[in-house]
Amino acid sequence: MYGTPHTVSDVMTTTVAAVGRRAPFKELVEMMQDWQVSAVPVIEGEGRVVGVVSEADLLPKEELRDDPADDYRRLRPPSDLAKGEAITAGDLMSSPAVTVRADATLAEAARTMARSRVKRLPVVDENGMLEGVVSRADLLKVFLRGDREIQEEVRREIVAPLFPPPDSAVELRVEDGVVTVLGRVRDTSLVPVAARLVRAVEGVVDVRFDLAAGQRAAHA
Repeated sequence: MYGTPHTVSDVMTTTVAAVGRRAPFKELVEMMQDWQVSAVPVIEGEGRVVGVVSEADLLPKEELRDDPADDYRRLRPPSDLAKGEAITAGDLMSSPAVTVRADATLAEAARTMARSRVKRLPVVDENGMLEGVVSRADLLKVFLRGDREIQEEVRREIVAPLFPPPDSAVELRVEDGVVTVLGRVRDTSLVPVAARLVRAVEGVVDVRFDLAAGQRAAHA
């Protein structure tokens, strides 16, 4: 892949709200409210992540609270019933925690979030010690990258090596992250390769081509 991809360490939050196993239910709710987060890591010892408590882990208590007929209880899995009666982070948490390393690419972190259906990931070192947290919003920061910066990277890292002059004459336009490649190229078989590489450039929303084939392109 051309260029240097951003990693989790580039976008993660290093000031993190975390709790121990004995943190009570009400403290968890207050912490999520105060920090405006949907989940908090549970740590032990010097900061090793052992689990995560999310809003989804807290909701069963409210769902079970107003059910005098016990109909709800018969329909819920045992894990939800246990969490509905739990009062500490150790009993409420999902464990083992789904985590990510700081040197993981943003694409790797996004795949982990999607696969695990979580909104936030604790970032840990090789020993499982908490280093930060990365959220969905953090991963989207790359799309704030300016069009000019994207255009320069695509030109330098992809267009220049694949479609060098004078055999090709290529113009680039980037608007709101959408890259348009126009002009004439000698070898159109390289277009799918270029498309794959352009889409891998961080901040690119989409790529479009308007190219013609030619043995020798005119100078732009």
